This record gives sequence, C-alpha cells and structure tokens, in this order.
Amino acid sequence: MLKHTLLHPAMLAAIARAGHHGRIVIADGNYPASTTLGPSAELVSLNLMPGVVDACQVLESILSAVPIDFAYVMDYERTGPYALKEDPPVWHEFRRILKQHRPGVELGLIEKWKFYDEARSKSHILTVQTADRRIFANMILDIGVRMEGE
Repeated sequence: MLKHTLLHPAMLAAIARAGHHGRIVIADGNYPASTTLGPSAELVSLNLMPGVVDACQVLESILSAVPIDFAYVMDYERTGPYALKEDPPVWHEFRRILKQHRPGVELGLIEKWKFYDEARSKSHILTVQTADRRIFANMILDIGVRMEGE
C-alpha cells in the first residue's frame, strides 16, 4: 500500500517515468490542456464537475509523493478583461501548501504566453486538468531529487 496520498494510476505512472527537472502542469478549468502538451506529456483529466477536483487538492497529492525544486504560476494580467489588481486568492493557498510540504520553495511568476511555451517543453511529463473555477490557478512544478532519508 502506498504511504503518500497520490493514488491515481496514470499520474503515478507518468511521475515514475520522470526524473529530475521533469515538469508537471496543474491546470485550472479554463486552461487549454489539450493544445499545450509537451511531446512526451500525459494528460490526466480530473475535471468531474465545476470545482471538483481543484488545483490545491492536486498540488497536495503531488507534493505528498514527489520532491519539488521549483513552482511557477501563470502571472495574471494587469490590463484587459481578466486583469487583476493583486495576486489571485488561490496563490495564497498554493503558498500555504508549499510551505507545509516543501518549505523554501517559493512561487515564481511566468508570463501567460511564456507559461504555455514552458508547458510545451520536452521536460513536460504530465498535465493534470482540474475543474478549478478560480482564475490563474495554473502551476508548473519542477521535479527535484529524492534525498537520502526521504
């Protein structure tokens, strides 16, 4: 029986094949997951119904199973119809979860179109499409190295 909380077979298989610097995308319900897959990436759709499963639940399950070196979010727009004046509320949750499971890992920002380019990279191994309705609840995780004793 597994000791971590990640149980999804396809997610586990993709992560097991990955190594250091493999990239995992956690995507909100608005993210164009099918058109931003890297050449070796798997797409797992966990969008059962609006809000179920959300990005924070996926982040917690992944962090229970995989060491992460870096976490990047899609930077929000400051002009236009989706402009925000401050960080999206979901980022506060991301930070809380990272602090709990991976102290020292901070959220990095990647501009929206560059985020899509990064997701299409050869290092991209998995996208988990959630049904999160919160905007800018997208994240790229870089897999780290499992240290002795972990």
